[in-house]
Amino acid sequence: MRHSGRVSSSKKDRRKTPPPDPAPLPGLIDAHTHLAACGGRTAEDVRAILDHAEAVGVSHVVTVADDMVDARWAVAAAHWDPRAFAAVGLHPTHAADLDDAARAELEEMVVDERVVAVGETGLDYYWTTRSDDCADPATQRDAFAWHIDLAKRTGKALMIHNRDADRDLLDVLAAEGSPDTVVMHCFSGDRRIAAECVDRNYYLSFSGTVTFNNSDELRAAADITPAERMLVETDAPFLTPHPYRGQPNQSYCLPYTARALASVKGLDDEEMAAVLTANTRRAYAVTLR
Repeated sequence: MRHSGRVSSSKKDRRKTPPPDPAPLPGLIDAHTHLAACGGRTAEDVRAILDHAEAVGVSHVVTVADDMVDARWAVAAAHWDPRAFAAVGLHPTHAADLDDAARAELEEMVVDERVVAVGETGLDYYWTTRSDDCADPATQRDAFAWHIDLAKRTGKALMIHNRDADRDLLDVLAAEGSPDTVVMHCFSGDRRIAAECVDRNYYLSFSGTVTFNNSDELRAAADITPAERMLVETDAPFLTPHPYRGQPNQSYCLPYTARALASVKGLDDEEMAAVLTANTRRAYAVTLR
């Protein structure tokens, strides 16, 4: 019993320990992170997170909202620090919060010059059977359609969340008509879904999951995705890349995943970083400074 307790304590300590800094890989952009969830709730905290990221080559980030409170934080962070941009929208699990007041506020937020995307929005069927607070599929689809329309009306990229809903999500996008730019955040589909997204000229954004030991099919999906349609993200504080899975994630960990993608694509690390950066700038229509 004592040994079991020590192992449990060790695992808990590891989950609290941030990964070591990767070797720098200049020029990267974190296409999807959550600064507020990483502790970035003040200008000083955001600056510290982004200073850490910049020290290993991550020059900019896109910080993303899950709910209305997060949307306000994201826009604020993008104004606090020029290295941050924002995406605003309601996560599909919060789709029931999309009332008239939320619609009006999101429409006002999305035209802000520091906001580069609508989202994350989409479908999440995983939590519908695991949480009493999760919006039902019909409510999610209605909110998703509204976000699609908002992206088309404003010319901003559409940032997609998809969990266990591949076919329905792609069908909704086809029925509503995709905006010019669609980013499949934290792409988790197989090579068949990847091929369909590529055919539709979507961007596929890969997170630390592509480094996991059990992600052979995801690496196969990355392999068939043209390099010019790929983005890289942390989704911090979640999905820390191997071998640090389960430990706290932040934007400074991005080079681990970028190097994994370089290996999959057979490119030099620096070449992969340059391609990913150019893609992100194009997808989000941002001029970096």
